[in-house]
Amino acid sequence: MRRPFTHLKRLLLASVLCVLGAAALVYVVDPLQLFRTSHLAFYSDDTRVQNAGLIRSQSFDTAFMGTSLAIHFRQSDIDRALRVRSLKLAMTGSNSRQQAFVLEQAIDRGARRVIWEMDDFIFVDAAGIEADPYLSVDLYRRTAKGIASYLFSAAMAKESLFALLRSIPPLREPLTRAAPYLPVKFALADVDDIYASPRDVDLARDYNAKKTLASFAYITAPARIRFLGEGYDYDAMVRHFEQDAIGLITRHPDVTFDVYFPPYSILQFVAMRDASPETLKIVMDLTAVIAQRLTQLPNVRLHDFRAIKAVTHDLNNYGDVIHHSPEVDAMVLKWLASGEHRVDPKKPTASLDELKAQVEAYRVEY
Repeated sequence: MRRPFTHLKRLLLASVLCVLGAAALVYVVDPLQLFRTSHLAFYSDDTRVQNAGLIRSQSFDTAFMGTSLAIHFRQSDIDRALRVRSLKLAMTGSNSRQQAFVLEQAIDRGARRVIWEMDDFIFVDAAGIEADPYLSVDLYRRTAKGIASYLFSAAMAKESLFALLRSIPPLREPLTRAAPYLPVKFALADVDDIYASPRDVDLARDYNAKKTLASFAYITAPARIRFLGEGYDYDAMVRHFEQDAIGLITRHPDVTFDVYFPPYSILQFVAMRDASPETLKIVMDLTAVIAQRLTQLPNVRLHDFRAIKAVTHDLNNYGDVIHHSPEVDAMVLKWLASGEHRVDPKKPTASLDELKAQVEAYRVEY
């Protein structure tokens, strides 16, 4: 009668040992570099998780934040253009709560400058950061809960095992080449490649007027125009701007913030004009408030790239109505370095007024 109970105890003991062994493997390998810097580290495009490790393991003086409009920049290009040591923390589809939280962690770790791609949609209403299902605040804060979720993660154990195998000299090169095609997240050998455009990207294929116009036709189709205004609530967006952006900036008066409005194609605003004018009014009213508030803060430099007609009216610069090519990325860095499109605090809405005039006058040509 005792034998089944003995087997059960052995099974439980073996299970506990396996779990503890996996946790020990994660701690030793530390694929996220949450505890220590590793010269054999690989990186993941899962930026909401990867950023927690980057903030801990990288050396930087400047944090670069944004959405998918800023995700394809390379840190090396940022460093070269702006003469800084940057850490790119951009996250696709991120909101202002997530961005402000991650930036706060970077500032606490030594960032003295923030470059912040800021667009209207980040201020849509969403869950508070403590309840956010997509960003583990405990992982960033390294609480007991966050560390436990990391050490006892089956996914991290798998990544750790793969990293361990990849560290064996005969296996390193073949596994590194194979990593992008295997079910592992930590496959990038260089931090500069995290969510960056491939160096051999075919610009003419991926960015052209045909694709931009097709995107415009898609989002303005009668069956989909309601999505143009989804999440746009003026009062909620102003509230989140004040809480997340103004709150973060005023808490850190010793940090310089370079905030910029990205160069959407003109068709983004024309789509709102034609299919959802109430949304366009919210965008214009919101960005007027943002411009007026930010230009009054002594540690903020605001840059507005939305009315640069030579760029935003050239539809060959875009892959859809908002996402611009790597060539425009380089222009953005040049403009940030020169300050040529910096908003004058004495005329905070001048560029916005120019944009409004362009949107009103523009006619779509297929």
